[in-house]
Amino acid sequence: MRRYTVLKDIVSSLIACGFGVYQTDHEDANGQFEINWHYSDCLTTADRHVFFKYLVKTLAERHGFRATFMPRPFKELTGNGCHAHCSLWQGDTNVFAGEARPQDKGTIAGLGLSELGLQFLGGVVRKTVALCSMTNPTVNSYKRINGEMTRSGATWAPNRVTFSGNNRSNMVRVPEADRFEYRLADGAVNPYLLPACMLAAGLWGISQRIDPSPCFVAPSVNVYALADGAPELSGVARLPSNLLDALRATEQDPDIAALLGPRIVQAFLKIKYAEWQDFMRHLSTWELDKTLDC
Repeated sequence: MRRYTVLKDIVSSLIACGFGVYQTDHEDANGQFEINWHYSDCLTTADRHVFFKYLVKTLAERHGFRATFMPRPFKELTGNGCHAHCSLWQGDTNVFAGEARPQDKGTIAGLGLSELGLQFLGGVVRKTVALCSMTNPTVNSYKRINGEMTRSGATWAPNRVTFSGNNRSNMVRVPEADRFEYRLADGAVNPYLLPACMLAAGLWGISQRIDPSPCFVAPSVNVYALADGAPELSGVARLPSNLLDALRATEQDPDIAALLGPRIVQAFLKIKYAEWQDFMRHLSTWELDKTLDC
């Protein structure tokens, strides 16, 4: 509540701009908040995403604060994700919407997504590792998805390519039978590349009729509590450990260049490899502490 004044200013401004803010809540870390606004088409949402970050930073400064969307600004606290709720529409019809079946609770069928919705989701989970360099585009991004547990006992960031029902320990959460929530992307993601990656992977999944079931985990399972080799994770991939691994996965995937456009992918990889090299030239305090006396 000590941040209520600045938060109220931000939300009131977003509502005045037509965002349709419907929920604001305090997240796990100190001074960390989530603001949810109404869905729209990809381009409108991306434009709003850019303006949202500008507005939040500007109004925070007016109140004497500094707002950050950095993936993991504090080692001991949870990072900043960019959770995206995704659905696919044909005119006024949501083609993801299926029928929830209580008798199938705990299974993929129990999620209620349509066949097209599951195929779209299949493409997303199948191409997640290859697109991770774009959804999580900084060195610091991998401190969020591979970092140590925080004071609260959870990072609230995914570490494996899994999906489930209403279970936030997974990379993808299916809260209702009409959409899914992609929880991997972080606050550093490019607002235009995120929906482009989701669409490219999802539409590829539909065209290839990809079955997402190998990545499904029962809603009752806490993925954070599972060790590598657990039966529930059979065939499930781990997310990249660092930006270099993610870039190599993007470069080696046979479909990404065609899906997003070779010029875009080539330019992105060139910039990010240069960024990685710049990072590797940096001498950190950790290195001095651990090896100065070796």
